[in-house]
Parts: sequence; structure tokens; C-alpha cells
Amino acid sequence: MKDLPRSRTRVAPRPLARAARRAIDAPPSAASRGEPAPGERTRLSDQIYGRVFDEIVSGRYAVGDRLPTEMEISEAWGVSRPVVREALLRLRADGLVVSHQGLGTFVSTQPAPRIRTYARAQDVASYLRCQEVRIALESDAARLAALRRTDEELAAIVAAHEAFAKGVRAGRMVAEEDLAFHARIVEAAGNDFYPQVLATIHETLLGFMRLTLSLTRTASKERGERVLAEHRAILHAIRDGDGELARAAMTVHLSQARRRLVDKGRDA
Repeated sequence: MKDLPRSRTRVAPRPLARAARRAIDAPPSAASRGEPAPGERTRLSDQIYGRVFDEIVSGRYAVGDRLPTEMEISEAWGVSRPVVREALLRLRADGLVVSHQGLGTFVSTQPAPRIRTYARAQDVASYLRCQEVRIALESDAARLAALRRTDEELAAIVAAHEAFAKGVRAGRMVAEEDLAFHARIVEAAGNDFYPQVLATIHETLLGFMRLTLSLTRTASKERGERVLAEHRAILHAIRDGDGELARAAMTVHLSQARRRLVDKGRDA
């Protein structure tokens, strides 16, 4: 039996999709710019995460150094050991520290010092958690977009890529243009729930992009070109209808963005 031909007619967006797109394309809030919101309260574990993060970024604890024990941190900063444990688990999940049984917790990577110019440490913790969600969501959305996209949706993805690439090569990297590329791919997945979920993390996602693009803008031109090469790989897989390659390309891109944020060794 022959496969049914892919539809080339763009279906009118349903109310859910329209609402999600409005949320994704909404103007940035103070939170997405890395500014504290009025009356904002930060979880204790994120505060401890932030303090340890600052110690690592400042160089007080270099790569290979052993951190104080849970008990030492707990006593020094007046918080419970479970709070410290949660913060250290997040630091380990984010690739900043590694634990060796019987020996302790050691610094494994160090972010670029200038990261503190663009974001608060506790925000970085939220951005990295957001990135975990994006890897799961957007990788599968890219796979579906490769299989389901219409010509019009492909054209929208191409236009978003070209607008972002033009800005990168002009030294003008705009988070909203980066987000537009990703949002058009999610919309092309053919499932209204994908853009709806993306809209729920919009503020944190935009904050992550602002931070990573600020680091890219102040790094070498090669770093910007690597980002564009990752975008092109995603675009080409979607254009060619290769779902698994599109998924893999998106996973690589989002994972690399995460690594570039926490490891100054990838900052060049």
C-alpha cells in the first residue's frame, strides 16, 4: 500500500495553538532579563546552589578542588543538610561537580567568570532545569516536524533561521530571533500541546537564551558559527524529512548550549 502524500495545505491554527504562540512571542518580562521580580522568593536549595556556583566561578574552588562536606556547608551557612544535599545534587546534575564515594565532592567544570555579568547564580540553576525539559520536548518536536511539516511551515522555519543567522554574523544576537527558530519548529510538529508546553516555560527559556547569547556575543566568532551550524543541521534534517536525524540534531544542539553555559573550556 502506498503512503498517503503529505498535505501541503496549512490548516488554520486552533485556539490553543494561537494562545500558545501569543505567549511565546510575548514581550520579555523582568524575569527573562535576569532581574528579580518584586517580592520574589528563592528556594533555599537554589540559594545554596548559587553561593557554591559563585565560589566556583570566582575561582575560589578551581577544577579538581574538593568542596567542603555537607555538614561543613550546613554549619557555615546555617541551613539543613537536606537543603545542602539538594543543591549539591543539582550542581552534580549540571556537570559542575562530581562525587567520589569516600573522598568527597570535587569541582569538575568552571563556567566563564563573565557569566556573573549577565545572570544571577540562582537563575542559572533554573535555566539549566529548563534546558532538561527543552531537550525532551524539542527533540521530539523536531522529529515530528520533519515528518509532518507543510511547505509553509518549512518556509517559516527557514525564514526564522535566516533572520537569526543575519543577526549573529552582524554581531547582533537577539534572543527573540533564536526563540522564533525553535518556536516555528515546535509549531510544525502538528500537535497543539507542544507549543502550549513551550509557552509555560517561556520566561525561563528566554532568560536562558539571553544569557547564552550574551556569552556567545562576547566570545569568538567561531562560537557563533558553531551555533549556526547546529541550527543548520536541524533545519536540513527537517527539510529532508528525516525524523530521527532531526531529533538527534536538536538533542545535540540543546545539550551543547547547556555545556557552553557551564564549561568555560567550551567558551572559545
